[in-house]
Amino acid sequence: MAATRRLAALMFTDMVGFTASAQSNEAAALKLLREQEELLRPLFRAHQGREIKSTGDGFLVEFESALHAAECAIDIQGRLHERNSHTGVAPIRLRIGVHLGDVEERGGDVFGDAVNIASRIEPLAYPGGVCISGPVFDQVRNKVPNQFVKLAPKTLKNVQTPLDVYRLTFPWEAVEPASVRAPRTRLAVLPLANISPDPKDEYFADGLTEELINALSRIRELRVIARTSVSQYKSSAKPVSQIAAELDVSSVLEGSVRKAGNRLRITLQLIDARTQEHVWAHSYDRELDDVFAIQEEIAERTAGALRLEFLGTDRESLRRKPTSNLAAYNLYLKGIHAARQSTYAGYAESIQFFDAAAKLDPGFALAYSSQANMYLLLAGETLSPREAFPRAKELLDRALELDPNSSEAHTARGNLALQHEQDWENAELEFRQALALNPSNANAHFWYAMLLSVVKRFDEAEEELRMAIELDPLWSLPRAWLMVVCFDAGDVDSATAAAEEERNRNPASPAPHITLGTIYARTGRREEAQKEAKLSMAESVSDADRLDRAILWAILGDPAEARRLIGQYEEASRTTYVNPAWRGALHAALGEKEMALECLEQDSREGGRGSLWFSFNYQGIAFDSMRADPRFRSLLERLNLPTERKESTKPPAREIT
Repeated sequence: MAATRRLAALMFTDMVGFTASAQSNEAAALKLLREQEELLRPLFRAHQGREIKSTGDGFLVEFESALHAAECAIDIQGRLHERNSHTGVAPIRLRIGVHLGDVEERGGDVFGDAVNIASRIEPLAYPGGVCISGPVFDQVRNKVPNQFVKLAPKTLKNVQTPLDVYRLTFPWEAVEPASVRAPRTRLAVLPLANISPDPKDEYFADGLTEELINALSRIRELRVIARTSVSQYKSSAKPVSQIAAELDVSSVLEGSVRKAGNRLRITLQLIDARTQEHVWAHSYDRELDDVFAIQEEIAERTAGALRLEFLGTDRESLRRKPTSNLAAYNLYLKGIHAARQSTYAGYAESIQFFDAAAKLDPGFALAYSSQANMYLLLAGETLSPREAFPRAKELLDRALELDPNSSEAHTARGNLALQHEQDWENAELEFRQALALNPSNANAHFWYAMLLSVVKRFDEAEEELRMAIELDPLWSLPRAWLMVVCFDAGDVDSATAAAEEERNRNPASPAPHITLGTIYARTGRREEAQKEAKLSMAESVSDADRLDRAILWAILGDPAEARRLIGQYEEASRTTYVNPAWRGALHAALGEKEMALECLEQDSREGGRGSLWFSFNYQGIAFDSMRADPRFRSLLERLNLPTERKESTKPPAREIT
């Protein structure tokens, strides 16, 4: 049969979590699959779509019109949302991707770049969401009632140039948690340049940058990029237009700070990233003790320029000075600067600064919550959980007593409930409270996602991770965990695509090779896993990457690095704290179950009810050989960790006051 070519709109659908559901309860999963097919096929026909083929738990459908394809996708998600809102039903959640391009038909099937692109767009959608390519957007932008959110330009596998991708929004998102709402305006605050006479005042410029980010985050309709991403542009020669494109923002705030004695000069300009025009520019020449009033003025001026509503309650919280003691505030900024090193030594140094600030001003809530955060970061790493967690709790109790409306303190309190207390319900309440107070809190989105992944609510975890990535697009942790969550949810294709994209983005970094190699190993692609493991053998590798790489090699039948690392851990544990769960994971990967269980029991004892690392990694490849062991399952039960996969259901939004 001769091949024919034509322009077509292509839709890929995928049923989220079907593979994992089938492994847990095949009969129930197949019942949902049949129900999905019965619902979708009439909708394809109603919108003049032609089913090309079933992909197992999804479809490839061709439409003559991009508008018909978009309307069909919107109709599908509307019907599913209505169905899923009924109590007592297992949810059916689909991702849908739509692209317009040239295809070739042979034997009833279609081929070409357009098919490949459409298949790569679909995993970018949220569960229950729709993503479309730029060509589709151009055709439907004024013809459907839905609004669109442009994602950062995407580099797709086997597609040479980055592609514009848009996410459709739906009316019901307005009544769901803030984490899934589309932001109206996105802003990046670039690191303030230090032009003070004393170079040692660099800490002041860094700390003030973070304080401005926090202040502007109080504007509810504004999404402010987190400091992890913007800090990478410190002293950068890149033009504002390029930075804005990389961070996917519509506005950029940049400037400088000069501190001389008790005098302060801050020069700022707000730039429209689309036109490169200055929205406003201003210089503040004040005394040092006016620094908080300056932050308030900047937030007010920015909100007005962007025509955003600055709610009265948010304005009131901004007007409350965190401290009236400038010496304490100065120490607090030094603590922020030390913590920004993102090293264990930097975290330990920041604790000293935050502690000194709190001693100068016992009413300085941020000094307590920031110090508690550092203890949480060091728990199970360089500090024993027995030492770190009780100290963090003491500090957080004081911080919340002083300021119950601190998003940062509620994030840290949720983290404590997650890592130390294994109190999932309270952790969720704290994270939701933190996000209600500040929807731009990328840390809260990330740690909430970690909680959701621990209790195996993978769909929701994915949504929170994608929100964290939107708010902090250059932060590597959410991207790394997104791959893990997609894999654990049974969405192997999305996990693989995300890992391959990250590897292609950072080919010199060991971490993406290790992650991709682990995915390949778990899906039986042994030769490809070995290739990625070899590519990860860089000298500059983090402790976490060293552990993950040793586990991967052990799983692939080369135990040498795992045994070397076990020896190093045992030697180091004689003089400093070393998490026993790390050794347990290595022994498990080597098939040494008795030694693994002994280490995990030790970790459980030292952490009270389990440590951070094991709670987040018990679903990993290292422990695959132990899952059926009754002793391993008993350990999970004692740590309040799920022993069976749970169906992912999204609860109704709970009102938070």
